[in-house]
Amino acid sequence: MKSPIFVAIDTPDFERAKVIASKVRNHVGGIKLGLEFFSANGRHGIKEMAELGLPIFLDLKFHDIPNTVAKAIQALRPLEPAILTVHALGGRAMMEDAKAAAPTGTKVVGVTVLTSLDGQDLRSVGIDCDPHPQVERLTLLAKEAGLDGVVCSGNEVAAAKKIWPDGFFVVPGVRPAGGNAGDQKRVMTPRTALDNGASILVIGRPITQAADPDEAARAIEATL
Repeated sequence: MKSPIFVAIDTPDFERAKVIASKVRNHVGGIKLGLEFFSANGRHGIKEMAELGLPIFLDLKFHDIPNTVAKAIQALRPLEPAILTVHALGGRAMMEDAKAAAPTGTKVVGVTVLTSLDGQDLRSVGIDCDPHPQVERLTLLAKEAGLDGVVCSGNEVAAAKKIWPDGFFVVPGVRPAGGNAGDQKRVMTPRTALDNGASILVIGRPITQAADPDEAARAIEATL
């Protein structure tokens, strides 16, 4: 079985990204490339990273009117990413159009509540509830829209899986026991997140900022 770990290579520096990916390639299931990398290196950079032979999780978190999101995803079709993200808050029509525009083999997943947010943050933007019920609400909406799954923290993934038993669950904000939480507010260990129902784990700094990224990836994989 391939490792459920997708390493988040959140850097605009192409050479650094390639070095990290090359080091960890034998002990991770794929690489996540987000806005930092894409803004600096674009489609060409994604294509070059794909040549390493690892599945690409393209984490651009689309959130716009349905037509714009659909056309943006259509423009990415030649890259054939393994996974793409949209914000579930974009609504059902946007998610439906996003899935319809994606390549056949690409999983489109809806971001529910960012792991950097807590209940107070949600209330500050007019969502009068804690992350848990909000994640449940958006998970159901993503399921109804025909997406493949959702992104949520390890704290909510068990509840999301109950709503959607055969959904695909991406869990970021994963930190090894004793690891630094950084700017994440809702974190969990890799083993616990998997036990709670995660399909893949997105792990960044504990691997990418380690003195030996490959050793760090192997150490985390051993706990699984």
